Amino acid sequence: MDAVTYPDANVAEFMNSSIIPLRVSFDSQPLAADFNIKWTPTLITLDAEGKEHHRTVGFLPAEELIPSLLLGMAKTFFETEKLDAAMKYLDRLVRDYPKSDAAPEAIFVRGVCGYKSTHNPKPLKEAYEKLAADYPSSEWTKRAYPYRLL
Repeated sequence: MDAVTYPDANVAEFMNSSIIPLRVSFDSQPLAADFNIKWTPTLITLDAEGKEHHRTVGFLPAEELIPSLLLGMAKTFFETEKLDAAMKYLDRLVRDYPKSDAAPEAIFVRGVCGYKSTHNPKPLKEAYEKLAADYPSSEWTKRAYPYRLL
């Protein structure tokens, strides 16, 4: 990723303005053991307490790295019950990177955030409908399949 992804101007700007990147060698102990790192690159999104919320393993091209990082940020807020903040990152991901591999999961999580915020099942059904229309073969469409009945 050093040769292709990180030098990309959009990636560099995003990383410098949106996250606190920390590079650790895959065999650096105790972190490699603590975070069960088995291959490189492994990108892990942590919260302020060091709890993991998202992980990718292997190369990501520039056009996939930013959406993956946005998803990690959104999942961090989602899993810490900061749903408005999670929605902000999910909306950005879906709006700016709809063709990314992270978009279907973002739509799914956005539907769950909408439900958890309102206790109205409508966002779950809307998430399924968008997934079925735009990403019919995605695993996230399959996971949202029961929501079609709402």
